[in-house]
Amino acid sequence: MKWPGKRLASARPLIGTALALAALLTVSAPPAAAGDAPPRPVAALAQGAVRGQAHDGAQEFLGVPYAAPPVGAARLRAPEPPPRWTGVRDAVRQAPACLQFMPFGLRDPQAVSEDCLYLDVYRPRTARPGSRLPVIVWMHGGAYTMGTGTQFGGRTMADLTQTVVVSINYRLGQLGYLGLPELAAENDRHSGSFGLMDQVAALRWTRENIGAFGGDPGSVTISGQSAGSGSVCALLAAPSAAGLFHRAVLQSGPCTLIRTPDSARAETEARAFAAQAGCAGPAGIAACLRGAPGPALVEAARTLPTSGPASGDGLLPVDPARAIGSGAWNKVPVLVGSTRSESRFFVALSQPHLTAEQYAAQVLAQYGAAGSEVLARYPVAAHGSAYLALSALMTDSSFACHTAWTAQLFAPQVPTYAYEFDDPDSPTLAGAQVPGLDESNAHSAELAYLHDFTMGERPLTPVQVALATRMKRYWGAFARFGAPAVPDQPGWPRTGTGTGTVLTLNPWATRPSTSFGEDHQCAFWRSLSV
Repeated sequence: MKWPGKRLASARPLIGTALALAALLTVSAPPAAAGDAPPRPVAALAQGAVRGQAHDGAQEFLGVPYAAPPVGAARLRAPEPPPRWTGVRDAVRQAPACLQFMPFGLRDPQAVSEDCLYLDVYRPRTARPGSRLPVIVWMHGGAYTMGTGTQFGGRTMADLTQTVVVSINYRLGQLGYLGLPELAAENDRHSGSFGLMDQVAALRWTRENIGAFGGDPGSVTISGQSAGSGSVCALLAAPSAAGLFHRAVLQSGPCTLIRTPDSARAETEARAFAAQAGCAGPAGIAACLRGAPGPALVEAARTLPTSGPASGDGLLPVDPARAIGSGAWNKVPVLVGSTRSESRFFVALSQPHLTAEQYAAQVLAQYGAAGSEVLARYPVAAHGSAYLALSALMTDSSFACHTAWTAQLFAPQVPTYAYEFDDPDSPTLAGAQVPGLDESNAHSAELAYLHDFTMGERPLTPVQVALATRMKRYWGAFARFGAPAVPDQPGWPRTGTGTGTVLTLNPWATRPSTSFGEDHQCAFWRSLSV
């Protein structure tokens, strides 16, 4: 990764001065006169001071740069440190989302730009430099092609759990993941996984600067959902990320399911994309791609989506699942889980009106000789519709069982805690609602319970808010102790090396369960080697 050590070293003498300035600016400010608005919080970073604002019981610093803009000649290159500034930079507006290669989500970003390597910091109202609060760094999902950290507010989590929450943007699509040797040769990791490099850069920035916000650089939890969870898997296996975090949370993105392409496949995909973008041939391909308009690159990717970070290079030498299985990874306590009916999301978007006949034909075509047994285990009659039967089949064979298998991979090596989110009345992700379909507990359902946003369909009910509070407290305890131990809540046992124990997160009955494997027929799916 092109993040020169000398430049970091030269910045370190300034950090002590920055922290001292932060103490003066934040702690020694004169008390506000009666009737005056309280002074806005200021934090002094290695690059300069930022002024945030109070919001909903917490303090937030928005649109803080953690790397230089990856634009112009810096497009498709490793991230560089952010430039310095003088004076106090206003940090009350979120930065644009990174260029979206497949817009769809909680709410499609209104502002997008290639100049997008920014993050948002949320802290409790009482936090000050030296507070040494646990830190949670959030990585959004979106199939490595869409989404933004700006949609995931951390005010409630920060205030409730006394943690500092950092939500980041990282480059998406082929601007973030393009395995061309011509580009990889330009950085010391020999990699085209620029989005993963961005995430490492954000963690380096966090280590250097989070103390100014009251966070503890020695207590950092990386957390992500879907492709964000896949990013956490990659960081667990990336040598350059060693020591930058101390716990990991994987939501709906188990490492045994989200496998990385090898460098050969990544190059094949990258050359096909470059040709589609009008940049065929090795001569001048890097310059051609850097000179192409951003919308043209998005258009070229419509039928050629990225597969995310590749393995087999200096940044990610080995696929994360293989690295974890071998014991050669950045070992930290792990919290991993999924939602009860993950695949309702995908089936609702792709086949909302699936018939029983179409369902049977698909299963037989997919599973060949085992198709009849699969249909016997997932009959339409038992689920009420072909939509629900296929959703259950896909959930079990992918997210659910791979979550169990990933937990079992971790458990002999580190403290591991597994969960299943199960709220049969959970709201549906914005843009995914299909009239007449039950989409509760689908992929992304748990996000509204952990972050400050509404899913789009409706806000949470009071009962669901209570579950959301319970979940935040569990997550906050894990970030603090490496174990989700909350005194007045049901105990969360560690996962064993067998079938393990999973905590069911339900509005009415949060409790440990030992039937997760049976509920999702994981022994059967293991026998098919899915």
